[in-house]
Amino acid sequence: MIVPGQRMPIVIATRPVDFRQGHNGLAATVQNQLGLDPHSGLTVVFRSKRGDRVKILVWDGTGLVLTYKRLDQGRFSWPPVRDGVMQLSRAQFEALFEGLNWQRVQPRRVPKPAAAN
Repeated sequence: MIVPGQRMPIVIATRPVDFRQGHNGLAATVQNQLGLDPHSGLTVVFRSKRGDRVKILVWDGTGLVLTYKRLDQGRFSWPPVRDGVMQLSRAQFEALFEGLNWQRVQPRRVPKPAAAN
């Protein structure tokens, strides 16, 4: 699988899409419905109506890459259905793609140095 780079923004299109769409149809959805540039290096995660399939659209600098995954059992953990997008961290994206609950992934906390007396 093509894994997005750390600096690339990752978003979920929270409203399910027609999974018959390919590269061009999903790129048009990104541009026309989400108001984003599909050729900017952005990673966009699309969900199916049943919640057991995911499509990921990525511009790798030379072309659009479309990744598709279907879970054999269960469903992906999705945010509530709304218009627009929701940004994910890379760790949350990886948990989602593995079929785990990405909402349980928390950012790493860096301890603050103790104050000097």
